[in-house]
Amino acid sequence: MAAGRSMVGRLYLSVYNWVAFYGWAQVLYYATLALLASGHETVYDAVEQPLLFAQTAALLEILHPILGFVRSPVSATIPQLSGRLFVTWGILWSFAETHSHVLVTSLVLSWSITEVIRYSFFGLKEAFGIIPYWHLWLRYSTFLVLYPIGLVSELGLIYAALPFMKASGKYCLKMPNKWNFPFSYYYFCIILSILYIPGFPYLFHYMLTQRKKALSKAKAA
Repeated sequence: MAAGRSMVGRLYLSVYNWVAFYGWAQVLYYATLALLASGHETVYDAVEQPLLFAQTAALLEILHPILGFVRSPVSATIPQLSGRLFVTWGILWSFAETHSHVLVTSLVLSWSITEVIRYSFFGLKEAFGIIPYWHLWLRYSTFLVLYPIGLVSELGLIYAALPFMKASGKYCLKMPNKWNFPFSYYYFCIILSILYIPGFPYLFHYMLTQRKKALSKAKAA
């Protein structure tokens, strides 16, 4: 039974990783075409559908360690995934005024390059069990540049959306209401932005540790 479950788990992870790779490859392809043809103002409209699909599908990655498919700690997966989902749906999808911002391009490119490398890496690992060293190096090294770019882009887009949140009152609850509870999406986003400050060192240190472990293991092999 254990062997059967292991085979099913590997098959599922292989399919999942290649589907996710395809989604992010589409994002990267359409973003590059739009950027070269029409400039950064058109990037979001070009990638919206594959971006929403690829980023939302990543919710499954919370279940993978819980179900025992992977060993990654949920404590590292949830903060990064929740931040990305928030920016994807709570900022970009919710406030069209941000779509033409130049930071959309840096965000989309940093995310998509990272994920194309990551999902192809795990897709090859699950399907064949063999990874070229250059692919391993890319998987555990590109974050050194792309993760800070993505983080700055996320924070910059939240900041850019704040005036539109305040003016529209979107997602806010004003008193009186049936829950007898006020909620300001504007201040919620400010608080969430502040949480990025302790979150970044924790996640970056985790990735540095993973990099050292993976590259040392590869050299010793």
